[in-house]
Amino acid sequence: MAIKADVVLDAKGLACPMPIVRTKKAMSDLASGQVLQVEATDKGSKADLKAWAESTGHQYIGTLEEDGVLKHYIRKSSTDEKTEKKYPHVIPNEELQEKIDKGEPMTILDVREEAEYAFQHIPNAVSIPLGELDEKMDELDKDGQIYVVCRTGNRSDMAASKLAAKGFSHVVNVVPGMSKWQNKQ
Repeated sequence: MAIKADVVLDAKGLACPMPIVRTKKAMSDLASGQVLQVEATDKGSKADLKAWAESTGHQYIGTLEEDGVLKHYIRKSSTDEKTEKKYPHVIPNEELQEKIDKGEPMTILDVREEAEYAFQHIPNAVSIPLGELDEKMDELDKDGQIYVVCRTGNRSDMAASKLAAKGFSHVVNVVPGMSKWQNKQ
C-alpha cells in the first residue's frame, strides 16, 4: 500500500526519545491537515508516537513496516476540527450503516486525505480529498444520493456545503464520521 505523505522524516537508527523529539519539530513546520511520515527502526517508536500524537491532539493514522523500517503516519491537527458545523442535512453513522445494509443506491464520498483513507474506509467509498473536490466534483452524480464522510464531520460539512452550492441535490453529511465508524466487515 503506497501512502502519500507531505513530509518524510528520517529517524532511522535513533533511540527513544529522539524519534519523538524530531517528530515534534517536524510537525511544527507542517500546515494543518498535512501528513508526516516518520521512518524509524526503534520498535518502541510505534507505541511512543501513537501516544505522543494522541496527547498533543494530532491524528495518529497508522504504521506500516517495510524491511525492518517502521513508517508512521501522523496528520497535523487543525483548528477547523473544532469549528461549528453548518450544513443542515446530517445522518448519524448508524443510520448510514442501515442504508448500506439494505443495499440502498448511494455514493459514499470520503473527503479525508489519502493516507487516512488507506488505513480505514467504508467499503466502496469514493476517495476525493477535500482539497481536490473542486476539480474532481464532476466525477460525481449530481442527482444521486451522496453521503459525505471525513474523520469528525467537519471536513465533510465543508464538502457537503460545496457540493450543494454547485447544484448537487441529495447530499448528506455523516457525523461523527470515521473517528467513530464501527466497521462491520
